[in-house]
Amino acid sequence: MEQIKTNLKDCFILKPRVFKDERGIFYESYNRENFKKITGLDVDFVQDNQSVSSYGVLRGLHFQHGPMAQSKLVRVIKGKVLDIVVDIRKDSETFGKSYSVILDDVDHLQLFVPRGFAHGFITLSKTSVFAYKCDNYYDKASESGIIYNDATLSLDWHLTKENFIVSEKDLELPTFEEAIS
Repeated sequence: MEQIKTNLKDCFILKPRVFKDERGIFYESYNRENFKKITGLDVDFVQDNQSVSSYGVLRGLHFQHGPMAQSKLVRVIKGKVLDIVVDIRKDSETFGKSYSVILDDVDHLQLFVPRGFAHGFITLSKTSVFAYKCDNYYDKASESGIIYNDATLSLDWHLTKENFIVSEKDLELPTFEEAIS
């Protein structure tokens, strides 16, 4: 496994070693000891989540705050998504900056999203199966987010708004300025 840096402090890509032959592919998606050796982090993932989405489904930008904040290790098992993270840690040198990456079932890249980041994705293929590990449990009272079309962030979701499928809950998320205040 290889670690690839992003433009955001503490946020990185993991590229697994993929073995291919006439039967298909095999790769190790997670190994705690290798993760620790490569990243220097000893993350105790406690929850696995998975979502299935159709083309244009936009999920996010979500985060949990306070003692229930979460780090995530995200990947796509099937399909293709544009994954976006925003650093919302006020004391970070990359505060307010974003990073986006295509995650798919071809390259098998994984994105490590540290605590203190808002996270979301949009499905670019007919369907996607998106999986992620969290180092803290989901807590509804600690949940928040940022509206996907926040003017301050000016995020490029790679699709036109006519193709977006966004939940009512996500349409009511606060702006970046409201979320960080």
